[in-house]
Amino acid sequence: MRVLFLRIIFGTATLAASVAFPQMHKVAKPQQVVRAVGVYEWTGDFAKPTASRLIPVSLFIENKFEDAGIYIARPIPFALLPGNLYILQSAGIDKGTLDLAYAKHLQAVEPTGDLAFDDGWFGYGSVKPLSAPRKTATALKPSKTVPVITASADPNRPHFGSKPADPASSGGSDQSKPDTTTTSSTTSPSTSSDPDRPTMKRRTSDTSGSGTSDSGTSPTASSTPTTTSPTPADDPDRPTMKRRTPDSTTSGSDTTTASTPSTTSTGSSTTADTTSTTSNTPSAADDPDRPTLKRHTPEDANKAKSGSSDIATASGSASLNDDPNRPNLHHGKPTSAMNETDLPKLTGLPVNLHQMVAVSDAANRDPHPFTLDWDDEAQHKAILEKMQTMARAQLAAYGSTPATPAPPPTPAAKKTTPPTARTHRPAAVPAPQTPLLDEDLKAYTLSYGGAATYIYSANTGGTGAALRYVTIVAQADGLGDIKPAIQSVTDAAHFNRTPKMQFVDAVDADATNRASLLFELRSQNARQFALYRVIASHPEQIFLTGTTQ
Repeated sequence: MRVLFLRIIFGTATLAASVAFPQMHKVAKPQQVVRAVGVYEWTGDFAKPTASRLIPVSLFIENKFEDAGIYIARPIPFALLPGNLYILQSAGIDKGTLDLAYAKHLQAVEPTGDLAFDDGWFGYGSVKPLSAPRKTATALKPSKTVPVITASADPNRPHFGSKPADPASSGGSDQSKPDTTTTSSTTSPSTSSDPDRPTMKRRTSDTSGSGTSDSGTSPTASSTPTTTSPTPADDPDRPTMKRRTPDSTTSGSDTTTASTPSTTSTGSSTTADTTSTTSNTPSAADDPDRPTLKRHTPEDANKAKSGSSDIATASGSASLNDDPNRPNLHHGKPTSAMNETDLPKLTGLPVNLHQMVAVSDAANRDPHPFTLDWDDEAQHKAILEKMQTMARAQLAAYGSTPATPAPPPTPAAKKTTPPTARTHRPAAVPAPQTPLLDEDLKAYTLSYGGAATYIYSANTGGTGAALRYVTIVAQADGLGDIKPAIQSVTDAAHFNRTPKMQFVDAVDADATNRASLLFELRSQNARQFALYRVIASHPEQIFLTGTTQ
């Protein structure tokens, strides 16, 4: 009975805990990322290229990578639709924009040579480099001449003075107030004797309410101030502002007010305010062509942002922007109207070919730089020497061939061979180091707080099999040393066996703020593009495109 009682208490406590402590954290909806990556190639100047093209590489959609060159090609691939905007980047930093105008599907016309690479889908558009930031104002410099404050000897120069003491205690007059002289009829200030000096008077209840002015006051009224000039209310042509009443607003006519001078004498005051109404003039609201001012609603602003104002509507309050034939002003020719004449196509693989990463994203994201700056020139030199040592070791292993061993001597030959005097062998001459030409060393930080990653490439020069290309990717460890992650060596005569790895740039291909290394794998008559992710000196190929001939 005691065990059953404990079980009941335990079960009740468990149920109460499940009810009293529900799940309080909010599970955020996973972000839907649609991000395309391509390689922009051009010749000539970046701002005004002589020829250019965009090669689609990857499309990250639905949390996986797709080949951007063939994804939903109905009839144009999704990544090459006209109007798509690509951001040209260098190690995560925006350098310009590429607005696609059209796309072409090319077929190789030659089995070998540079034209053999023109096979597949390519995009073409106009490039707009980012505007350079404005130059900041130069820093202020201290003046060599120290300013000195000097007193002025001009007696008429205005100056600030302190308020004098209260004259009531001393029996004198207050100098801060104007001196007035009181007479039997008026009180006139003595500060100025100019009769034409304008004065400001406070309107009394009699003058403000009836619009009358005293013009012939008897001199016996000594306590009442007299005025010698008529007030503005005496002007019969003076415009007046009246508040519109509901009775004055009609549906068919508008009431106009005309002032008619009509004088009425009452003692010493004269009233001149008589109005007459006429209804012969048509109202301004009856004019159908009368321009009107209308405050835009938030719906109108959203409509203008979405670009739906270019579509004609059949509503009663049509806008001038609804005209489908309304001309649009552009600076130069719009990108949508450009063709092959305006945007020349890039063919083959010219010598002066430049490459840059192009990224198109459905959302606006903050730039993330991946370049790692060198601490000093000594660090750059030390890393370069380590990468050169790795490259020469790979070149030596690639070029070495196993030698044929000599047959062992027979016993008879050993007996008949006369003994010879011991001779000194010459010292071995060290083999010359393999030359490394066109060296390129770059340093990156592929993630926040990640280890330094170095990419080194060079060649030995020559032609055919003597021309060898080496690419080394190494990553630093926690002990201050670097370990190789990717090592590739090939020669110009065997690209079909081992493709040449040519580094393009570091790019965030899936919007995770972690960069991947984009390489071009070039064979004899075709090429591919691959994305590698390097973590703790371990490489992983996360994506590989189809062959682009």
